[in-house]
Amino acid sequence: MKNPAFVLPGGMKGIGSIVKAVDQSGLSHELQEIVGLRASQINGCSACVHAHTQNLIKAGTSSERIAGVAAWREAPYFSEPERTALQLTESVTRLADRSSEAVGDELWDTAADHFDEQQLAGLILVISVTNLFNRLNATIQEPAGATWG
Repeated sequence: MKNPAFVLPGGMKGIGSIVKAVDQSGLSHELQEIVGLRASQINGCSACVHAHTQNLIKAGTSSERIAGVAAWREAPYFSEPERTALQLTESVTRLADRSSEAVGDELWDTAADHFDEQQLAGLILVISVTNLFNRLNATIQEPAGATWG
């Protein structure tokens, strides 16, 4: 099956609007791709892992940083704001693993120390859209390197 976002008329239009909003949030493109890569790794979406990796390579991100995303807690390649964004990505992506709150107050406070409200909104939206695409692609078994559309 083709990707459902492209099958239904207007499917990508709504998603495209969200992507544009994220781009206007002040969140760097590299951070958008890093959190997208981490969510895709967690969800096992090979098409998205491949796409985010390729986007990071094209943007000039070092191979150490790209490889380190999977083990970001121990990797020395990430700033404190990036680590906070990666922790938020894991919390939002792993909703079923939570004990009570999806995102605890401590993480929100730390995130607010590093990102303004627009950047946080962009971060939450990019994580959520990535999770949407992960679920679409995993469902239809989209292979890594596939051309969408």
